[in-house]
Amino acid sequence: MGGNCAGIDWASEKHDVLIEDPAGEELLGATFMHDEDGISALCAALECFEVQLVAIERPEGLLVDRLLESGVRVLALHPNQVKAARDRFRASGGKSDRFDRFVLCELARTDAHRFRILEPDSDQTKALRALTRAREDLVSARVAMANQLRAELERFWPGPIGLFNDLDSPISLAFLERYPSPQDARTLGEKRLMAFLRARNYNNRKTAAQLLKRLRQAPTGRAGDSRAACFGRSPTARRRPGLAQIGSDARLSKQRRTPRPTGQPPAHDSRSHASTSAARAAGSGDRSPQRPIHRHDPPQRAAQLLRGH
Repeated sequence: MGGNCAGIDWASEKHDVLIEDPAGEELLGATFMHDEDGISALCAALECFEVQLVAIERPEGLLVDRLLESGVRVLALHPNQVKAARDRFRASGGKSDRFDRFVLCELARTDAHRFRILEPDSDQTKALRALTRAREDLVSARVAMANQLRAELERFWPGPIGLFNDLDSPISLAFLERYPSPQDARTLGEKRLMAFLRARNYNNRKTAAQLLKRLRQAPTGRAGDSRAACFGRSPTARRRPGLAQIGSDARLSKQRRTPRPTGQPPAHDSRSHASTSAARAAGSGDRSPQRPIHRHDPPQRAAQLLRGH
């Protein structure tokens, strides 16, 4: 294809750039730092040499966005594709920044038709990508903390595990909030459990008697009195709002999964906002910073950390 091409071997701190003409003659070989001055100079050099196509080993990121905004077409190559192409240009197949920028530039010059050329994203697409990444981070954090909560319960009180479909479901966390230790659930009867399930619109096929039997059959850990007290036997600990936050997190995830028409402002869940505000107000006395769950934490504290408090 006609027009000058460039290959960029990117890194976190610097970028090695090679620019060639359609015949393969080198026009520029330089290194630009990964800062505002360096990226601006790189884009200016591409414009100065009238580069039409740039090959790089990544499909997204700040550098790719700046290249697209400067008006050049970007050829996103997978690192394995570059690795396979090294043998075409050097028998040893060794790797270096200067050699990789040459391989990238040659692929852009001679094999551009074999690869996908990126198109600039609209503002709506960029916003959607940011929301998707944020949701993925939230889901990963939730799964990790749920696994920590499960591990702690396995050591201390396995009864609530498997009692409901998911350990981090709203009804399961509400149960842990109400009955945070074997001592709290010791006096739990079938009628009281049935009232608990009815209040939370439980519609599973298992009856209260079956759930109570499963809870009673689970082994009980041997925790000391001090640890049982940390589980939240006091009314003050039970009123702590930590376990209320995960419900609003789940609703937030649903909102982020639901697309809305372009230009329409995001919908706000007043109930989620109110419950979150109330939780923050009620928990204002707890000034402890967020931290990972420790193996010595009681399950109620682990569940509170899972909810973001």
